Amino acid sequence: MTHATVPLQRRLLTATLLWAGAVVSVGAAPLAGQVFTCVTANGRTLTSDRLIGECTDREQRVLSGDGTLLRIVPPTLTADERAEKEARERKAIAEREAKAEAVRRDRNLLLRYPNEQAHQWARDAAMSDIRTSIQLSEMRQRELIAERKPLLDEAEFYKDKPLPAKLRQQIDANEAATTAQQDAQNNQKAELERVTRLFDAELARLKRLWAGAPPGSLGAATAEAASAASPAPPTGKPVAVRIEKK
Repeated sequence: MTHATVPLQRRLLTATLLWAGAVVSVGAAPLAGQVFTCVTANGRTLTSDRLIGECTDREQRVLSGDGTLLRIVPPTLTADERAEKEARERKAIAEREAKAEAVRRDRNLLLRYPNEQAHQWARDAAMSDIRTSIQLSEMRQRELIAERKPLLDEAEFYKDKPLPAKLRQQIDANEAATTAQQDAQNNQKAELERVTRLFDAELARLKRLWAGAPPGSLGAATAEAASAASPAPPTGKPVAVRIEKK
């Protein structure tokens, strides 16, 4: 090999390497001094000065000019893989938010009810208001029964005749008021049961917190008190006495 042929061989080798790099390189603009390399599924090692399109399904190693590993580029996700990853991330965020909410709620419970006596006072106050409403409703129902009796007595004189318009209106108004009071009382009793369940659920949680359980360690408070938070269906059906026209 003559001295004159050496530079020519070097130039040919350089041109070949540049051509190979141009063939395998796709994607982002090249970064000076960095080399991307990967191994394809059939075992070929590819090298480029930018991300390699044939290796989007596998990791690519980014090397410095002296061969030092700078970073690893993870595989590009497919649409399904990307959706699955986003779903996992959303789930993780929701779990963190639920945990934070449980911690906040437990701390607020401890501040509001430092002991069982404070919780019992709050229960008694809530129950007292509802029981008062029930008593007022029962009192009104008794008044309506008393008002209805003379109307029914008067209606006895019209067994075989249509009721006078005024008497019919009075009976209908009494009947409507009685039905409304019965509905109200049913709702009040259902509310009393709901509030009882709510305070029971809170007390069970508080007892564990008072015993030393860290706030937020008992799970989501909303799940624990879900049944207590929703109103119970009214029990019983309103009863109304009707006088049929003949």
